[in-house]
Amino acid sequence: MRVHLFLFASLFALLTSACTPTVQLAMPTDPITINLNVKIQHEIYIKVDKELDNILDKSSGLF
Repeated sequence: MRVHLFLFASLFALLTSACTPTVQLAMPTDPITINLNVKIQHEIYIKVDKELDNILDKSSGLF
């Protein structure tokens, strides 16, 4: 009985030790690149008085 228990324990230890995960740290071979594609849009709103609006009208020929 003791022989069977010893064989079972040693087989169990062998099987569980084969499944241990390993962690490896390595430096990357390629340089780290950071891609910054940034799109900036601005919208400017101007409040204009009626008199100034009439001066800057499209039909006035200024623009």
